[in-house]
Amino acid sequence: MHINKHPSYENVIAIFTGTLFAAVGLFLLQQSHLLTGGTAGLALLVSHFIPISLGGLYFILNCPFYLMAWFQMGKRFALSSILCGGLVSVMVDVLPHLITIEVLNPVFAAVFGGLLLGVGMLILFRHRTSLGGFNVLVLFLQHKFGISAGKIQLAIDSMILITSCLFISPELLILSIVGVIMINMVLAINYKPERYTATLQPKK
Repeated sequence: MHINKHPSYENVIAIFTGTLFAAVGLFLLQQSHLLTGGTAGLALLVSHFIPISLGGLYFILNCPFYLMAWFQMGKRFALSSILCGGLVSVMVDVLPHLITIEVLNPVFAAVFGGLLLGVGMLILFRHRTSLGGFNVLVLFLQHKFGISAGKIQLAIDSMILITSCLFISPELLILSIVGVIMINMVLAINYKPERYTATLQPKK
């Protein structure tokens, strides 16, 4: 299949926009003590027990998936994913110094934070990169077996949230689930390679 390539300047703008959206979404969830799926959710959960910044934990947890990307998806995809994951890690740790939120409704944080994360991931997917983490596995399985990225991500996120119920209140768990639904709704509806040809192809 022919793959359309974005100009370099479009990729730069997309990477900055996608990582910023994802970082702000993650920041809103963190401020409301909500969780999410993927390595972001694991980082949010682990940050309650380990004195390492959220951004630092996020990058560390992504490292094994960067290796997978290198061998399964190609060096270009791996390097761009490392860049995107690193940018989100830095942005998440910097945002508290740039934004002060006095009132944040947790329902709004769950819905809007989830949508921002989903849109950020979507932008990166369409420019043949990702945030690393389970995104790498999701993209590989979609292109290898044709399974919807949104459905795979939802299954992974569900397992993480089920585990999280041991550590957070039922109310926060429900709102965290709402956030995950928002993320995966964006991906399931909008990320369909047959409709958008500038997509990643795994290595043969």
